[in-house]
Amino acid sequence: MSKPQYNNLSREIQERILADRERHYVNPYACQDEDAVRRNRKHDKANLWRPAFVRDTEKIMHNPYYNRYADKTQVFSLYKNDDISRRSQHVQLVSRIARNIGRLLGLNLDLIEAISLGHDIGHTPFGHAGERILDTLYAERTGRHFNHNIQSARVLDHMFRLNLSLQTLDGIICHNGEMELEEYRPEPYSSFDGFDRKMEQCYQDPNANKELIPATLEGCVMRVSDIIAYLGKDRQDALKLKLFDREPSYTGGKIGTSNAEIINNMIVNIVENSYGKPYLKIDEEFFQAFSIAKKENYELIYGNRALKQVYQEQIEPMMTEIYEELLKEAKAGRKDSILYRHHISYINDLTHYYTDRSYEDSDPNAIVVDYIASMTDDYFVDLYQYLFPKGNHEVRYIGYFDDEKK
Repeated sequence: MSKPQYNNLSREIQERILADRERHYVNPYACQDEDAVRRNRKHDKANLWRPAFVRDTEKIMHNPYYNRYADKTQVFSLYKNDDISRRSQHVQLVSRIARNIGRLLGLNLDLIEAISLGHDIGHTPFGHAGERILDTLYAERTGRHFNHNIQSARVLDHMFRLNLSLQTLDGIICHNGEMELEEYRPEPYSSFDGFDRKMEQCYQDPNANKELIPATLEGCVMRVSDIIAYLGKDRQDALKLKLFDREPSYTGGKIGTSNAEIINNMIVNIVENSYGKPYLKIDEEFFQAFSIAKKENYELIYGNRALKQVYQEQIEPMMTEIYEELLKEAKAGRKDSILYRHHISYINDLTHYYTDRSYEDSDPNAIVVDYIASMTDDYFVDLYQYLFPKGNHEVRYIGYFDDEKK
């Protein structure tokens, strides 16, 4: 194993950053608190103890769906192992990395934190496999598409109507961590009309989600940090779960192969090439290594046959059966149903004091999608067993001591 390599910022950039801090330089490309735009401008006005984007962060953290990060798959489902990542740790790692970059670039750290902590709140159980299955089910019945980033904004802006800022919501829908770019240039806009159009395009066009560009530099920082946060961490988790007989020989290149190297070297390169500019830039060699690393993760980790088999043979048919059963309940409108008691009533109880709309008037398929997307992995499994006690499918978790039984 080669010795880890940790790059440093050039002396020139370090001195420039320190000099700018000493003279209290303000980055003209940063999003300022007074730029925050909300649907209801009369409410959530910033004050000294709760600035604009701090309000967004706190609204997100106090949302009941935030708790559910703790039992949602990041990459590896069906393992009883407290040492591997769940969504809860992932969003914190993204926030930490993004704030490190943002602090050096002189950006709005409160906005970065709000986007980071809210970006996956609409994610399905069972990670991206669950997302793909739910998208297929929704599209087959409605012609509309499901994307977890769009669902995150729906949770915060439609289901709970938290009156978050446009800048936070835009960063959330534009965070697509599956697409790396050599250069990230914000595409600003200033009204919710543009935001709503972006949302609707993603429901109708399966390619629209891939074309979203953040409106702020803060959103761009969070987007690239999403990839940085999972590249090396997923490799660590794969080793802990003994997914490989021996550790793969990753290409590495300029960014290194370990989690610590990747985080450090990507932060350094982004800051080195982006300081004082209205965009983010990654060196060509670093970008190539970054892209190769992501590709290797897909080939070696995310495409693991054993995991795919469980998703295809168990999770997919289970989600299909749950979807159909819940859709029957949604169309029947029975208030004694599981869907009403555990989802519709839950949303109504939490929102009735600040909105007069009735959530159950939403499209039945949308309600079902909202419910399934909100579930944790364990909740999903328990619901299946409750709805189909004699069902043909089951999920078996790999326990802490299963290796000892062999």
